[in-house]
Amino acid sequence: MKTIALRFSENFSPDIGTISAHQELIDELGYVWYGKLGAPISLKVANELLSSNDPMILLINSGKQDRYWAHIVEVSRTVPPTNEIPEYYRNIREKFKCWFKVTAFVEAPKGIMAECYVASSNRPLGEVSKHSMSPYFIIKYEEAGK
Repeated sequence: MKTIALRFSENFSPDIGTISAHQELIDELGYVWYGKLGAPISLKVANELLSSNDPMILLINSGKQDRYWAHIVEVSRTVPPTNEIPEYYRNIREKFKCWFKVTAFVEAPKGIMAECYVASSNRPLGEVSKHSMSPYFIIKYEEAGK
């Protein structure tokens, strides 16, 4: 599977954390929009993501061990309705240039970074991400046993 890995941090999140704040809206609406700061992913990459049977992106908590698969159903460059994004970043929503409509978060298994390879170099994500400031990586991932 080809997908992307995004870094996130808890700099602006409420005490419950980024994922929990997003999960509250999934519980209420059945989905939530997750925003990516900086440049949006390309339309080509977005279309590739959405063409898979179960599109998902890997979220990497910078400086921590938390990793999550976010199951997505849409990618947009348009700011979504305010009530569909977590309250803590509603007032800065214009800074986000790419949005992922997430229907579920699943904690990724320990060691996931060693199972993902950066598409451009075919090097392990865990190795590349330690030495790069890139906000996202196009990765290849095959679940163990498949």
